[in-house]
Amino acid sequence: MVNIELIEKAKEVRERAYTPYSNFKVGAALKTKSGKVYVGCNIENAAYPVSLCAERVAIFKAISEGETEFDELAVIADTSRPVPPCGSCRQVMSEFFAKDTNVYTSNLQGEVKKMTVEELLPFSFEPRDLEKH
Repeated sequence: MVNIELIEKAKEVRERAYTPYSNFKVGAALKTKSGKVYVGCNIENAAYPVSLCAERVAIFKAISEGETEFDELAVIADTSRPVPPCGSCRQVMSEFFAKDTNVYTSNLQGEVKKMTVEELLPFSFEPRDLEKH
């Protein structure tokens, strides 16, 4: 079942995106296991590499508030298909989310694609890969 309320929160925060260069606004809403919702929008910078995606804004906000267990994430943009998270966001999700955490990608036309973190980034680089054997 898709969490429509979470997608709506992502849609609302999308309007606060700071995108003077690309005009590509993205919103994200993250629900924690405790039931709290953290939202994020993308924030651009003239030095493009220091910009930050909506998904990571929401995740980092939650972590900075002490939340470490996540239930589901919704992301939305004005795209022709449900907006896929970038590779950096997928890697961050794989670090902090369980492999079966639901991610709802969507667009302003109401299309939604429900996937798990494992489906978004199979065979991801994990903390255990840093362990010496």
